[in-house]
Amino acid sequence: MAINAAKGVGAQGAGTARPMTPEERKVIFASSLGTVFEWYDFYLYGSLAAIIAKQFFSGLDAGSAFIFALLAFAAGFIVRPFGALVFGRLGDMIGRKYTFLVTILIMGVSTFIVGILPNYAAIGVAAPVILIVLRMLQGLALGGEYGGAATYVAEHAPHGKRGAYTAWIQTTATIGLFLSLIVILGVRTTVGEEAFQDWGWRIPFLVSLVLLGISVWIRMQLSESPAFQKMKAEGKVSKAPLSEAFGQWKNLKVVILALVGLTAGQAVVWYTGQFYALFFLTQQLKVDAVTANLMIAAALLLGTPFFVVFGTLSDKIGRKPIIMMGCVLAVVTYFPAFKMLTEAANPALAAAQAANKVVIVADPAECSFQFNPTGTTKFTSSCDVAKQALSNRSVSYESEVAPAGTPAVIKIGSHTIPSYSLKGLSPDELKAKGAEFNKAVSETLKNDGYPEKADPAKMNKVMMIVILFYLVLLVTMVYGPIAAILVEMFPTRIRYTSMSLPYHIGNGWFGGLLPTMSFAIVAQTGNMYNGLWYPIIIAGATAVIGTLFLRETKDVDIYAED
Repeated sequence: MAINAAKGVGAQGAGTARPMTPEERKVIFASSLGTVFEWYDFYLYGSLAAIIAKQFFSGLDAGSAFIFALLAFAAGFIVRPFGALVFGRLGDMIGRKYTFLVTILIMGVSTFIVGILPNYAAIGVAAPVILIVLRMLQGLALGGEYGGAATYVAEHAPHGKRGAYTAWIQTTATIGLFLSLIVILGVRTTVGEEAFQDWGWRIPFLVSLVLLGISVWIRMQLSESPAFQKMKAEGKVSKAPLSEAFGQWKNLKVVILALVGLTAGQAVVWYTGQFYALFFLTQQLKVDAVTANLMIAAALLLGTPFFVVFGTLSDKIGRKPIIMMGCVLAVVTYFPAFKMLTEAANPALAAAQAANKVVIVADPAECSFQFNPTGTTKFTSSCDVAKQALSNRSVSYESEVAPAGTPAVIKIGSHTIPSYSLKGLSPDELKAKGAEFNKAVSETLKNDGYPEKADPAKMNKVMMIVILFYLVLLVTMVYGPIAAILVEMFPTRIRYTSMSLPYHIGNGWFGGLLPTMSFAIVAQTGNMYNGLWYPIIIAGATAVIGTLFLRETKDVDIYAED
C-alpha cells in the first residue's frame, strides 16, 4: 500500500499542477508549525542579546560584552553546517520524519536550560561557557531541522507547486522571530522593564518547554515522505550519503555553486533585514528596545505573506531571477535605506551628524583594534581613550591622520577636546582625568545636538515601518524560493545531506556572523554605516556568480530516476 501510494504521488508529481489535497495541507501545516517553534527557540537569544550581554558577560566593558554576546549568538550558527552533516546523513539513510523529530527535542531542551542557567554574577565564567555550549547544541539541531522540513514538504508537493508549497517553510523563520518578539514584548510589559532585565527575560526561554510538547505531538502524526518511501522500497537508499554528496565532483561542484551563487547572498540579505536592522535601531540609533521590537514586528507582519507570493511567482517565472534581483536591490539600496532609517527613527541624531560632524584626529600608530573579547586588552593610548569614549556613547565618527607622536583630539563641530593617555597616571589621577574628559565629551555632544536617546515623540514611525518593510521584502525575495531551488538541485538519495550543507554554511557562517562582523567593522572604523559593507559585498558576489553560473530549476522533475 505504502509503495503504491508513493508511486502514485511520484507519478503525479511529474504531471500538471493540481489543487492542494487535505493530506498536503496537513503536511505543510505540521512541518511549518514545528519549524516555527524551533526558530522561536533559536532567535530568542538574538532578540535578547543586549540583556544576555549584561547577564553572562558582565566581566567585560559594555562594547566588548555586546560584541561577545553576538559571538555567542554566532556560535549557534557556526555549528549549523555540522548539524547539517550529522542529521542530513541520518535523514538520507533512515528517513526525513524521525530525523527532524530528534532535532526539535534537542532544540527545545537546550532553550529551556538557558532559561534556568545561573548568570555570571552567580557562577562566574562557567555561565558564558555553558551558554555557548547550549547555543552550539541549538545550532546542531537547527542544522538538521531546515533541510528535513524543506525536503519533506517539497517531496509531497506536485509539479508546478513546489515554490508555493515550500514557501510556507520559508515563512517559519520570520514567524518564529515574530513570535519571539511578541512573547518578549508581552512579558516585558507585564513584569515591567526593571524586573524583565533582572529575571523576566528568562520566561520566554521557559515557555519553549510548552512549545516543545506541542511540536513533538504534531510531528508524531506525520508519515514519511512519499519520495523517500519509494526510494526505500526500491532499495535505492544511500548507504554513504556524505561520500556520495561531497566525495564525487559532479555533486560537490553543485554544492559549491549553491553556496557561493545562492545561499551566501540570501543569508546576508536575510540577517540584514531582520536582525541587523533591529540591532542598528537599538545600538546605533538609540531607539528603546520596546519601540524597536514593535517596529520590526510590524514590518514582519506586513512582509511575511510575500514569502508565499514570491515562492508562488517562482513557479511561474523561475527561482533564479527573483533571488538574484533581491541580492542586486540589497547592494544598490542598503546605504540609502539605512540613512533614511536614521532620519526617521532619530531625526535629532541625523541633524547633529549633518551639522556637527565628529572626527578623531590621531596618530594611526597608537590606535588599537577596538575589540576586547577576553577583557584582558588594555586600551591606554589617547587614540584608544577617544575611540572608547565615542563608542560607549554609540557616536558615529570619522578619522583623520595626525603627525606621529601627536596626542589624539576629538573634534565635534567647531569644538576640540584633547584626549589623554592612561600611561603613567596614578589611580586618583586616572579617576579625575577620566571624569573631566568624559564630562567634556558628554556636554559637547549634548550642546551640539547629539541626543542620548531617540525621542519617541519625534520619530516618524510610519516611515520607519515602511523602510523596515522594504528590508523584509528583500528578505522574502531571496528566501521565498530558496527551498524549492535547493531541493531541485540534488537527487533524492542524497538530497537532505546535499542541500543542508550549503544552506547552513551560507546562513550559519555568512549570515550568522553578520551582526558580529558588521559591529566589529563599525567599532573599528567609527562610522555606523560601514557595517553594511559586509552584506553588500557578499550579496554582490552572489548576484554575479548566481547570474552567470546558476541554472533555472523550476521545471526539474525531482521524482526522476537519480
